[in-house]
This record gives sequence, C-alpha cells and structure tokens, in this order.
Amino acid sequence: MDDFRIPIGDWVADGLNWFKATFDGFLEAVTTIIKFLVEGLADGLTSVPFAALIVVFALIGWVLRSWQLAVGTVITMLLIVGMGQWENAMLTLALVLIAALIAVVVAIPLGIAAARSDAFSAILKPVLDFMQTMPAFVYLIPAVIFFSIGFVPGVFATVLFSVAPGVRFTELGIRGVDAETVEAGYAFGAAPGKILRGIQLPLAMPTIMAGINQVIMLALSMAVVAGMAGANGLGKEVVAAISTLNIAQGVEAGLSVVILAVFLDRVTAALGNPGDFKHSLLGGLRRRRDARRTGALAKAA
Repeated sequence: MDDFRIPIGDWVADGLNWFKATFDGFLEAVTTIIKFLVEGLADGLTSVPFAALIVVFALIGWVLRSWQLAVGTVITMLLIVGMGQWENAMLTLALVLIAALIAVVVAIPLGIAAARSDAFSAILKPVLDFMQTMPAFVYLIPAVIFFSIGFVPGVFATVLFSVAPGVRFTELGIRGVDAETVEAGYAFGAAPGKILRGIQLPLAMPTIMAGINQVIMLALSMAVVAGMAGANGLGKEVVAAISTLNIAQGVEAGLSVVILAVFLDRVTAALGNPGDFKHSLLGGLRRRRDARRTGALAKAA
C-alpha cells in the first residue's frame, strides 16, 4: 500500500507545460492585452492629482448612495494619502477593476447559459465548487507559469478566484424571475432573446449586481496574492511587510485595502438597488420628478 500513489499532480503539471508550449502565442497576446489595460488604467489613475480623484470618488458615492458616503469617502481617501499609500492604492484599484471586468464578462454569459440549460448547469456546478474551494495561492502556480510575474498573473489568478459568484448569482437571478411573467412574454410573441433582454435581465439585475459585488470583493481579497506574483500595489506592500515583520507597513497597506473594499462595496450595492437609497443625488432627483408628475396629474384632474 505504501507504493500506491496516483500522480495527479504530475499529470496536471504535464498538462500545464503542454498548454504553455502549444499556446505560447495566444498567451503572449493575452499578456500584452491585459498588461496594456491594467498599466494604462494605473497610469491614468496615478497621473491625476489625488485631490481631483477624491472629489470624483466622493461624487460617485453621493450620486449613487448618499452624501454620508461622499463625506466618508473624502475622509478615508485622505487617510490613504496621509499614510503614503495613494499610488499603491490606485495600482491595486486598477488591477481589481480590470480583473472584475473580465470576470463579469465571463460570468454573465455562463450564468445565462446555466439558467437556460439544466444539463449545462449540472456540469458547471462542480467546476464552480472546485474554483471556489481551491486555495487562492494555488492559482499563482499556473498564473506564473503562463505569464511570468507582474500584473498579468495577478489578474489571471484574481479572475479564476472571483468569477464563480458572478456565474452563480446570474443563474440564480434569471431562474428567480416569475415564470408567469416570462410566459406572458411568449404569449405576446416575443422571441427568447427579447425576453432575456427585456424581461429576465432587468428583473434579475439586483441579484446580478449582488454577484458583481461579490466578484469585486473577492478580487480585492486577492490583492495580497497578486502581490506575491509580483504585481505592484497594496498587495506587494503587505507581502513586503510580512517578509520583514514590519507591522506599521502591514497595517497601513491592509487598512488601505479595507477602505477601497468598503467604497466599492457600497457603490456596487447601490447600483443593484438604486431605489433603496433616498439620500442619493439620483434619489433626490427621482423624488422631485415624481412630485412634479403627481402635481401635474392633480392639476389635470
């Protein structure tokens, strides 16, 4: 029994080496595209004066959620500046946004396909279970093998780790749409694609946005792992703090990650349920519009 061993790890290693050798040109193209996107966004964020970006972030918080979030955003972002982590925070934000965008682009079509096909959903579920339960650090192995070090392996590992909730929530949202509403669409002669765009996706949007929220949160949780793959930003700061036992550096970088996470969480939650936030600028404009409409109807009556 001591001699019995199934070399699954060796088979996977051979498969990864074969994939890299066979699709080296494709991997080079992916590396170039992702590097261009992340570095371009990072350069754009870091080239803008921090005061202007903080104002933009505060306006986003006020428009979508509340003036309280806008004030909190100004205070916490100034705290990042005061800790000397602003540039690292913007590098991490660029990585997270590009990784989340790629994950969403992959997750929503897969979720739609799973919602429409029970067979595809049954095949996809164990794959998603595997992706969600595999330790995050394991994703660095194929990431570094395929893309060397830098932003690109960080994005690759982040996408693999964070895509599963987007798929699950999209499927859940579409399956949760009232069947009678869908049947009414078919009764009026609507095509399946039109029902998807006009009925299912709009009604499922709060659930889909909750999935996107989880994708972004998981992407931020991978910041440290991305730093181990050589990606510049807050993750690299945390890794450096761990290797040197620098408590101050670790606390400041970790707190900056928390601030980014809270801001992105509140904003994406507001996008999923805009009507729930009456203190937002959009909510105020909506109330004024409804009041004018009510007054016009009363005057007409």
